[in-house]
Amino acid sequence: MKITYDPEVDILRIILSDVPIEDSDEEKPGVILDYDEDGNIIALEILDASKKIDNPRSLEYSIST
Repeated sequence: MKITYDPEVDILRIILSDVPIEDSDEEKPGVILDYDEDGNIIALEILDASKKIDNPRSLEYSIST
């Protein structure tokens, strides 16, 4: 998994898999889901991220046990 934030265009992107994107769909305004050829979600983009997320430059990571 890879997470990137581009402050110039204010987009947060979460990439779950590096397979080619077959289709994309804007599920909700400003949230774009990318799908592989089997219809699995492989990435999502949040447009205007700084308006929807408290701090798109910070990341907290945890693993439940």
